[in-house]
Amino acid sequence: MKPSMALAFLPALARMAVSGGTHGNELSGVYVVQEMEQQRKETGEHAWPIPITTVLSNPRAVRECRRYIDRDINRCFNRATLSSPITDSSPYEVRRAQELNNLLGPKGSTDAMDLICDLHNTTANMGLTLIHYTTSDWVTLHICKYLQTKITKVPVRVLVLDVPISDAYSLESVSKHGFSIEVGPQPHGVVRADIYTIMKEAVDLTIDWIHKFNSGTVFEGGDVEAFKFIKSVDYPRDPETRTLTAAIHPQLQDRDFCLLKRGDPLFLSFSGETVKYEEEPLHPFFINEAAYYEKEIAFHLGKKMMLTIPSVQVQKD
Repeated sequence: MKPSMALAFLPALARMAVSGGTHGNELSGVYVVQEMEQQRKETGEHAWPIPITTVLSNPRAVRECRRYIDRDINRCFNRATLSSPITDSSPYEVRRAQELNNLLGPKGSTDAMDLICDLHNTTANMGLTLIHYTTSDWVTLHICKYLQTKITKVPVRVLVLDVPISDAYSLESVSKHGFSIEVGPQPHGVVRADIYTIMKEAVDLTIDWIHKFNSGTVFEGGDVEAFKFIKSVDYPRDPETRTLTAAIHPQLQDRDFCLLKRGDPLFLSFSGETVKYEEEPLHPFFINEAAYYEKEIAFHLGKKMMLTIPSVQVQKD
């Protein structure tokens, strides 16, 4: 621990929510929530050492096994959308986002859930990625560090979006400390046992960390490697029709979080030419994500950084 980072005393985490089906065709989270609800049925409210709310965030999309019905609900949790008046023509997901904010928030209030763990799948080869909004939430970063030490089957990476919380648009931003767990590769509309198992282990370990923290365990500080989102890159397109003219290059496919350097192949055009990377070295992720074609995103780029976090212990009353 660096001398400047003293022991930080933080409030106990009294309530947690685990949400799946925020995107209705990302099935690992749907089945983790289903399994947790079954556990609760069998063992009662004391199934876990802290009170846990389980929720299917977008039940209509889950029923239809679609990402969403009217619009992506995981872009509906910024303050502006949460406070917009509901009318007969309001999209289903805007109504549902406001319901979830009432249930798990309200966002930014002292009544908000202490931690939301929102479960997602990606078609990209991202292993287990923990996504959150700030470089200074010691609780979230300590949970990330704990998962990095405990999960060995796949790489565990931390992705920071660094957006002000009022502009943060995804479900976990409703809680005081939230993150989404992104596990892949898994095709949408499919559940793979290996991917499901990794996600379930990450949820169980998060609960385990909270229990230990609430019980007085001191978690040692140190450095956490993270990636900070810089920008998104679209596919090459025909300027008139906007149709794709190239696909992700085979040498980039499945290499999420590699270091992309000038001259590295990015895209292979349908006529056989290679499009190369010509900018500062950065790390690509969500490479060729199926759900991002409609958002005109081929991949995101991020910068690797080291975050120094203090040792933490629960604040005694």
